[in-house]
Amino acid sequence: NVILKVCEAFGKVAREHILEYGEGNDKRLTGKHETCDINTFKYGVANRGASIRIPRDAEKDGKGYMEDRRPSANCDPYRVTCRIMKTTGQCLGAGTIPNAKVPTSGSVEFLVGGESLSVGK
Repeated sequence: NVILKVCEAFGKVAREHILEYGEGNDKRLTGKHETCDINTFKYGVANRGASIRIPRDAEKDGKGYMEDRRPSANCDPYRVTCRIMKTTGQCLGAGTIPNAKVPTSGSVEFLVGGESLSVGK
């Protein structure tokens, strides 16, 4: 299952992801509400207490999406997208993604499967 494979990859670099997920997450991700604490990574089906929630339909159908519950409202969406794309690409055998440095702002461009993918402005 691709979703589980990506979740496992996210777990191996959880700290690197957290660093891109906005300010104040140490105060928000305490484990006392609807996600686990900042130093713990877990994923699960329909588990709102996990770092990554997999919807029941995605498990049932063997395809769909996963929800990373850690990025905060004040995150830079370009930096988060870059980090997610980089980890996912490496996990799925896309190798290194050219220019996958986390940007300070603006757009990000990737070459995935021979196709150019641009995210942002």
